[in-house]
Amino acid sequence: MTPPTVVIHRDAETLVQAVAARLVTRLVDAQAAHGDASVVLTGGTAGIATLRAVAASPARGAVDWDALSVWWGDERFLPPGDPDRNETQARSALLDHVPVDPARVFPMPAAVGDLTPEDGAEQYAQALAAQTAKRAHSGAPVFDVLLLGVGPDGHVASLFPEHPALHDDRPVVGVRGAPKPPPLRISLSMPVIRSADEVWLVVAGPDKAPAVRMALEGSGPVQVPAAGANGERATRWLLDRAAAAELPADLARVASP
Repeated sequence: MTPPTVVIHRDAETLVQAVAARLVTRLVDAQAAHGDASVVLTGGTAGIATLRAVAASPARGAVDWDALSVWWGDERFLPPGDPDRNETQARSALLDHVPVDPARVFPMPAAVGDLTPEDGAEQYAQALAAQTAKRAHSGAPVFDVLLLGVGPDGHVASLFPEHPALHDDRPVVGVRGAPKPPPLRISLSMPVIRSADEVWLVVAGPDKAPAVRMALEGSGPVQVPAAGANGERATRWLLDRAAAAELPADLARVASP
């Protein structure tokens, strides 16, 4: 595993604009290399703002949206169309504004009827197994880029510190009793997160600074799940200055003006 790259931007707006530009470039490069691309989306303020920035970018036309598969890292287990669902927010921010192929957009199941988070997790695992290429050594799905936010407690996706879901090696897990509302969620497991070619952790705000420092200074992934979110080929911590405020200078490998 290569060491993570840390990129610090002036403020949250500069961060999301830079991540949006980087994402467009990464998808275009993946499509040039192997004909299509896959991305795993995240929710949260910075994650959704990044999607809005992609939608507003003049460069978005460089992406072959028909040749893009869209997945989610986690989801709040709420009814379809609920405004708090990551899917709902992502559609409003980006997916409703670009010509994605609906058959290649894979939202996590919503709370409908008697469906449980565990049922939804199993359905999503089946979709992953049917639709994604696999790592030869692990059988885990391959994604070109997987976006994550980081909570003030160090959680990523819906994998919270010390939570039983962290120890579940199934591809997708149902989460109950999440410490952040709502308590019912669905999440990719840590092994699947680690199967992505590139994992990007997009983090803004001073409330995230302690978690960023702990993750990058070697805290255990059970106590700080973000510490265990590493890509197969690259791990990129994309931060604003406020989120990076507690990092020692030697951890900031690249800094923007």
